[in-house]
Amino acid sequence: MATLEDNLKTMKAAEQLTTFESGNEMAAMAAAQINYHIMGYFPITPSTEVAQYLDQMKARGEHDIKLIPADGEHGSAGICYGAAATGARVFNATSANGLMYMLEQLPVQSGTRFPMVMNLVTRSISGPLDIRGDHSDLYFALNAGWVILTAKTPQAVYDMNILALKIAEHSKVRLPVIVAYDGFFTSHQKRKVNYFKDRKIVQKFVGECPTDYNFARDPKKPVTIGAHMNGDDLINNHYQQSEAMYAAGEVFKEVSEEYAKLSGRDYPVLDLYGMEDAEVALFLLNSAAETAKDTVDSLRKQGIKAGVISPNIIRPFPSEEIRKALKNVKALLIGERADSYGGHGPNLTHEVKSALQEDPENQTIVLSRVFGLGGKDFYADDAEAFFSAAIEAKEQGYAEKAFDYYGHIPGKKEQMLLPVITPQHGEVYNTGLIKTEKDPETNKLKVKIPPLRALASKPKRIASGHGACPGCGIFTGLELFFKGIEGDIVVLFQTGCAYVTTTSYPYSSHKQTMIHNLFQNGAATISGTLEAILELKERGEIEVSDDATFVMVTGDGGMDIGMGSAIGTALRNHKLIMLEYDNEGYMNTGSQLSYSTPKGHMTSTSNVGRTQKGKSFHHKDTAQIMASTNIPYVFTGSEAFPQDLIKKAAKAQWFAQNVGTVYGKILITCPLNWKSEERYGEKILEAAVNSCFFPLYEVEEGITTITYNPEEKNKRVQLPEWLKYMGKTKHLLKDENKMLLRELEEEIEYRWQRIKAKHEHPSL
Repeated sequence: MATLEDNLKTMKAAEQLTTFESGNEMAAMAAAQINYHIMGYFPITPSTEVAQYLDQMKARGEHDIKLIPADGEHGSAGICYGAAATGARVFNATSANGLMYMLEQLPVQSGTRFPMVMNLVTRSISGPLDIRGDHSDLYFALNAGWVILTAKTPQAVYDMNILALKIAEHSKVRLPVIVAYDGFFTSHQKRKVNYFKDRKIVQKFVGECPTDYNFARDPKKPVTIGAHMNGDDLINNHYQQSEAMYAAGEVFKEVSEEYAKLSGRDYPVLDLYGMEDAEVALFLLNSAAETAKDTVDSLRKQGIKAGVISPNIIRPFPSEEIRKALKNVKALLIGERADSYGGHGPNLTHEVKSALQEDPENQTIVLSRVFGLGGKDFYADDAEAFFSAAIEAKEQGYAEKAFDYYGHIPGKKEQMLLPVITPQHGEVYNTGLIKTEKDPETNKLKVKIPPLRALASKPKRIASGHGACPGCGIFTGLELFFKGIEGDIVVLFQTGCAYVTTTSYPYSSHKQTMIHNLFQNGAATISGTLEAILELKERGEIEVSDDATFVMVTGDGGMDIGMGSAIGTALRNHKLIMLEYDNEGYMNTGSQLSYSTPKGHMTSTSNVGRTQKGKSFHHKDTAQIMASTNIPYVFTGSEAFPQDLIKKAAKAQWFAQNVGTVYGKILITCPLNWKSEERYGEKILEAAVNSCFFPLYEVEEGITTITYNPEEKNKRVQLPEWLKYMGKTKHLLKDENKMLLRELEEEIEYRWQRIKAKHEHPSL
């Protein structure tokens, strides 16, 4: 295969080793060898592995980077900016909606001229949600003021990460740098890679961390960072930033030349393949360019003068180099994995056209095609189709269709999917067997539920056929909760396992209305839906049953990144339920630690090794946080105690329909990432409750009541009785970790005693 690596110059280089790794692994390798000071991160597919690999290396003592798990990408960008303001070397990785969430922070970083390096593992942006690779996220970064390097292969990812820091810190630049590479193509596919045996070679190349700048690092030298500016000053600031960006283009050439002498690998501004006499050419970013090179070889054998242009840097945009490369090209097709809707072509199309306008003698016919969205593969046949369009335009002397999408398929009415299940609503979900009413003496709700077998005939809210893992506790837990909810529901699922496994287009497992929105604002979204429906009903524009219940379903990840939205919704006291299923991690991105992961528990970003023993801080008490907002009802529940959970569901519905916001947290098993046997699911949940790690209680209009007390029932067990069932906690039971186990036991006991005190003293 024709690859970038095969065409690099061979020079005398420092000693290197050969490995077979992915782009994500090589990004982590470069970061570890540089030994950054700080990485603020939040997991998002497909960039998550970068932090995971660094955490594994950290556990083995292979670097000293302080890895800080953020509450979301906006938080991670803030961590990185705060660290960069001290002059520390800072690293990050993100993708897609993660970049969008931190987008507000990016111009602050570049506008105040603090260097850092961020790997953008490119991925399609919602909506609809698609976790595979295209460039729709990258294009949003074009105006952020960051230098942007592009990497086609894992080798380039490693090399570009080393180049990036040296460029970022250069005195003529002083700007943050993005290294962009294709998600699930370059990020996950393993390729042959060379890397420096001694990390001191890398550190010598990037040089000492600059100190001759106004950093917030010395109280004896106070500085003000980010002062408010008026227009006269701001235009000067942005002019200087603009000049620095253009200087980065020249610095890239200098640094690349220096790196070529050290590594034997050269990265020119443009990677030109077959362009010395090309008459037709493709302009492609990243991995697709490598595929097209094979097609060039094939066309050349047929006597067709074909070539491929692929930039290694797109900010600053290499206009002059592009003009030279296209001097004699008759027709150019620009393929882009994103669109600028309504712009008659995506971003790079217009930038190439703009560059060509500066050359009045250039007669290149330019075609633009949007392709490969959402990870749609790009094969040699597709490259041939692109070249065919360019050849046709060359022969005709014009482009019959200058801009179009490539690879879209029109739907056919006769193939439209029909519902498999007859819609169920209203009375189907009204059993009449659950009675909820206020006790006039205690002013507390009294709930009467029938035996569980009497509710067995109540239809499930979620149909079979979803893609959950064997032993997953999400849907058994949710369905048990829904047994206590009478009538219709309108449910919003935030991004997470429950959403991803039930809504693989064009199929859906949801029997009633389901809306999806992102982690950050699910609670706000369902509040908007609720208030709009109530307003439409008030105006007589729609007919909706009075007993419809609005529910937001979220994982513990959604109650981290979406905590602000949840608290805002609670304070507004909308009549809805926020239901959190807690499986103690960000499971849908690969079992990274969440703020609900207990201390000492192992996840893919809190590994166990020589220098660390699982998560380093205690789990978040979300129920108590939500109770502090003074909403009318808060509860915890577990499917291991079904009657308790169903009663709380009935109470939740009553409060949501009559008073205001409800929050509930149910503990859910995840055998895959807990490293536990599926058959032990109920035992694990029982032990979690009986060890008082997950106490069952409710806070009803400010009054705390323990609904199941294992001490009173003589069922209290020691914490190891719970931990022993899970592979993620087996290290806590070893003698060398006695102190860590004791810390966890003490924290759990402290929280249990507080709940007991609130139960015994209602004024608390």
